[in-house]
Amino acid sequence: MAKKALIVQGGWDGHHPKQCADIFAPLLQQKGFDVEVADTLAVYTDKAKMSALSLVVPIWTMGQIKPEEEKGLLEAVDSGVGIAGFHGGMVDSFRGNLGYQWMTGGQFVGHPGNNWPEYMVRITDRDHAITQGITDFKLTNTERYWMMVDPSVKVLGSIYFDDFGVTMPFVWTKKWGKGKVFFAAYGHSPNDFSGDHAKQLVVNGMVWAAR
Repeated sequence: MAKKALIVQGGWDGHHPKQCADIFAPLLQQKGFDVEVADTLAVYTDKAKMSALSLVVPIWTMGQIKPEEEKGLLEAVDSGVGIAGFHGGMVDSFRGNLGYQWMTGGQFVGHPGNNWPEYMVRITDRDHAITQGITDFKLTNTERYWMMVDPSVKVLGSIYFDDFGVTMPFVWTKKWGKGKVFFAAYGHSPNDFSGDHAKQLVVNGMVWAAR
């Protein structure tokens, strides 16, 4: 039986949620997942659906989540459903929901300089299953995320803010109960996934997180 993946896309249109869902849905299907795309947070309250999932991919920037929706998502991940996402679609979703932020492992604070001409994503853990075959890669004309980061995350990749002299965790994993969590901080626009390594790293993270 195929693993079930649920992509939940919506929120602020500036992060192109539908276009990003359209990138990753077929890639997950190629990995053997039965993929459903939802455009409402109410899906998180469907306990039968959520408990049958292997993976949730949130692509939802900003907005409000109802208590029962947040509870449904957090309980599903705690029970073993994986969650994997990127950029503001995962760590700038619900700014007033601390429980959600603890689960994801971080929260967006700002993007100094807005779209930056170019920067390198450095792979800092080359032995992890997610990073196999992935080398450092360059992103151009896109945002650098400055984030509050849970010190318990396992960092797989980072970027260096030359103008601040600071290394920022940029790709990580963590656990939430029985569930596995993967996050990559790039993905401001679909263009961020035009490079093979940038796209493959996220796909690897999704496959790894799925139960």
